[in-house]
Amino acid sequence: MRAVWLREFGGPEVLEPGDAPDPVPGLGQVLVEVAFANTTFVETQVRAGTGPFRPPLPIVPGNGVGGVISAVGPGADPGLAGQRVVTSTGGSGGYAQRVAVDASAVFAVPDALALDAAVALLADGRTATGLVHATSVRPGDRVLVEAAAGGVGGLLVQLAKAAGATVVGAAGGPAKVAHVLGADEVVDYLAPDWASSVGEVDVVFDGVGGAIGTAAFGSLRPGGRMAVYGLAGGSWAEVSEADAASRGVSLVRSIGSPAEMRAFTESALSEAAAGRLVPVIGQRFPLEKAADAHAAMESRTTIGKTLLVA
Repeated sequence: MRAVWLREFGGPEVLEPGDAPDPVPGLGQVLVEVAFANTTFVETQVRAGTGPFRPPLPIVPGNGVGGVISAVGPGADPGLAGQRVVTSTGGSGGYAQRVAVDASAVFAVPDALALDAAVALLADGRTATGLVHATSVRPGDRVLVEAAAGGVGGLLVQLAKAAGATVVGAAGGPAKVAHVLGADEVVDYLAPDWASSVGEVDVVFDGVGGAIGTAAFGSLRPGGRMAVYGLAGGSWAEVSEADAASRGVSLVRSIGSPAEMRAFTESALSEAAAGRLVPVIGQRFPLEKAADAHAAMESRTTIGKTLLVA
């Protein structure tokens, strides 16, 4: 089968298309014919060797896919064959035409939901749903969403609005600011002293980290909540538990158990099928062009979700 290999850490060009053995579903597993593969900014950091972990090489990267189950291994429900599903792969193997995964790891895609939208929601939808739950967003809250033109950020704007909050969407640069949809206010966090224009907020969703996340922390009212979940800026926000405690701010760094994460994923898929949650798929690249997808994400020019088409 066709796949994309990571044999050494480095720039996007180290992602090389090639052949890989066809996976065979084992005990309790299913084989998925991949139609779309998810990409995340963390995957660009892992590829570069600067991410939160360094896997042993070589590997086929990718941790989220969507497609149709074509074969069922021993011990798995034969009725799963032919179903449209999305699934995580366990950390690698997603940039490929086929994956074998535990049957318990798949999520059926509702009939009313397109498969590409379901893939766009697999990681981002459960993350956004879990973050809104963990920070207890409620009517009357004023919420700051960083990277609001991105995959998770765009969903956070929608979910926070649905919870009754007033939302300030923050993005980097005029082009990104123009693509923040649904927020009550929009700010450019590349502008000098941008945080002063935000005013006080009750909740911060920090997916950028670094100086941006640290500045956002300063906008929180006493009793506020800050969800620290990303480091697109290259480092975590410089906010300690002591800093937060001194201002009466709660830091949220974990959003749930495996069972809760599954429930968050199911909720996101259900809300999308009902038309109440809409992922933005800004870019699509052929599987063989995974290097181009990574280069685009690192250029900070992408909007919403970037998918690979297998």
